[in-house]
Amino acid sequence: MRVRVLGKSPAWQDVDGACSGYLVEEGEFRLLLECGNGVFGKLRKQIDYTDLDACVISHCHADHTLDLVPYSYALAFAPRQQPVPVPPWPGTDDPARPDLHLPPGGIKVMRTIMTAWGMPDLVERAFVADEYDPDAVLDVGPFAIRFRAVPHFLPAYAIEVTSTATGRRLVYGSDCAPNDELVEFATGADLLLIEATLPRPERTGPRGHLTAAEAGDHARRAGVGRAVLTHISDEENRDVALRAATETAGSVPVEIATTDAVYEL
Repeated sequence: MRVRVLGKSPAWQDVDGACSGYLVEEGEFRLLLECGNGVFGKLRKQIDYTDLDACVISHCHADHTLDLVPYSYALAFAPRQQPVPVPPWPGTDDPARPDLHLPPGGIKVMRTIMTAWGMPDLVERAFVADEYDPDAVLDVGPFAIRFRAVPHFLPAYAIEVTSTATGRRLVYGSDCAPNDELVEFATGADLLLIEATLPRPERTGPRGHLTAAEAGDHARRAGVGRAVLTHISDEENRDVALRAATETAGSVPVEIATTDAVYEL
């Protein structure tokens, strides 16, 4: 299993960066976790976008879903996807339609977003879209995918991707406040992609994100093989964040995600 960071920014993009997006590959199968602002362009640098097999979304905030809009336009209207020849493309009766697995309520959210363009069903036309059951195992190509609800400002789900061939496990923590559920869910994972959005905890109101120190503590308690901090801005001091996470992570190796970083599991 190979995991490539396409985007690791929080709700605003880094310079030349993208929001949440991770390409997971095994053999010829290509899975996209999240599709935030800027991810579609980053994906196109790595693969032909018509070759994507499936996309899974953890929650419906814009920085995790917004590039489903340009992706849908490409799948629906790009010359290569048309049934008639559009030189240099010969036309096709079998246009690409990757599977899109949204959280409960996700189809309604995407229809609401696309209504602003006057095309409420575009995402469903472009992708084979469904809503996953968070309590069930989702079989996607060579992967078994499980979900665990984590506390955020709206329903959000951590995602476990397990290779059915090797048993290697990636856990992606989504966006979340400090919680024991993610620790239990990620226990023993080979790689934990965990958000570290905040330089300090939220001052008021409900929690919705982690600091780097909290992310490191979650990785230590879960006993993961490696932790990668993500959903973190290029405006934050990387050395300070990494030091804070390392101090709480114990023996777990920690690094900060960078665009195009690749992890082999």
